[in-house]
Amino acid sequence: MARGRLLVDLGPLRDSQAFRRLWGGYLVTTLGSQLTVVAIPYQVFSLTHSSLDVGLVGLAQIVPVLAGSLFGGSIADAVDRRRLLLVTQMSLAACSVGLALNASGRHAALWPLYALSALGSGVASIDGPTRSAVIATLVGRPMFASANALWQLLFQVGQVGGPAVAGLLLGQFGIGSVYWIDAATFAVSLLAVASLPALRPPGGGTRFGLSSIAEGLRYLKGRPVLQGTFVVDLNAMVLGMPRALFPALALVRFHGGAGTVGLLYAAPGAGALIGAVLTGWVTVVRKQGRAVLIAVLVWGAAICLFGLVPWLAAGLVLLGVAGAADVVSAVFRGTILQLEAPESLRGRLSSVHTAVVTGGPRLGDVEAGVVATLSTAQISVVSGGLGCMVGVGLVAWLMPRFAHYDTADPDGLGPSARVKG
Repeated sequence: MARGRLLVDLGPLRDSQAFRRLWGGYLVTTLGSQLTVVAIPYQVFSLTHSSLDVGLVGLAQIVPVLAGSLFGGSIADAVDRRRLLLVTQMSLAACSVGLALNASGRHAALWPLYALSALGSGVASIDGPTRSAVIATLVGRPMFASANALWQLLFQVGQVGGPAVAGLLLGQFGIGSVYWIDAATFAVSLLAVASLPALRPPGGGTRFGLSSIAEGLRYLKGRPVLQGTFVVDLNAMVLGMPRALFPALALVRFHGGAGTVGLLYAAPGAGALIGAVLTGWVTVVRKQGRAVLIAVLVWGAAICLFGLVPWLAAGLVLLGVAGAADVVSAVFRGTILQLEAPESLRGRLSSVHTAVVTGGPRLGDVEAGVVATLSTAQISVVSGGLGCMVGVGLVAWLMPRFAHYDTADPDGLGPSARVKG
């Protein structure tokens, strides 16, 4: 019996040259994109001195993100996925160039920040499901879990390293230079994607359109294993995502300032990075549905305890634990999706996953803010964590096939039934 390891499995990088190139290219681009994630709100606030105007950047992105996610999956199942990635990466580079030109002018305008960030978010939501389908094709079924763990590692390196570098660059070189650096990083990912072979969907692909999207959504009907990957993440993000409360908690509960706010936002990402590095063991886990439920249960418990502790250091540790648990959940949810989705539908089903992952936290911001307004920020955090844990129990009860999902027996038929079937 194979034994698990501690550190992330590098097998996909070692065994697949195409995956290695794609991973390296996107690592550079992700770091660059995170520079812009920091620079846009910084520039908006510099121009308007309004936190509301900063918040409207996220609001402007919601519709493009959801539309891009759903239509992107349909496009990914209709055309050569390599060519589609080339188009999305060039489009994202163009958005960064537009931001750089606006920032480099004598009088930077506000509207391009909203328009280009919204457009970029929509394009990125097309890129996401396409990339997920490509990864599954490049590495093969035995390496799905390892490839997803490596991609989570890539993302978390970007999440932690990008903002830290952005702060230094903004102070030393200015906003325009940060956007130009981001635009330049896309050259690396474009070269990586260009080196891939043609990646047409099986059978030449399906016809793009609303009927194609509907076909993907219909496929989910009667498939609780796939449904469970979406429901359990929505449960965690809507009920147990307290990031909208970090400013209030930092200033009031922990009696800190802007630095404390930054620490609270950074803690889940730091924990997630550590968790991603230590994912070598995921390759030997068969009962992946149970692993997801346990990870989300840990997330909810850590968030609940975070709302109770009065010490900043303990709170940061608990947020780090929550971030690590979220990475584990993401690795297994992505693996289950890739294992259970037919190749011809992988783009469309990945698009639903992208919509959930991007939309859930935004709904969580609303939920946390409403509950905090009706009570207190602390009550909102604690109740959200408890609600998340209750939700895990409900998912396990109402979706037993997801809870007992086993990669060695995905249909729950048992060895004898499989032989007869």
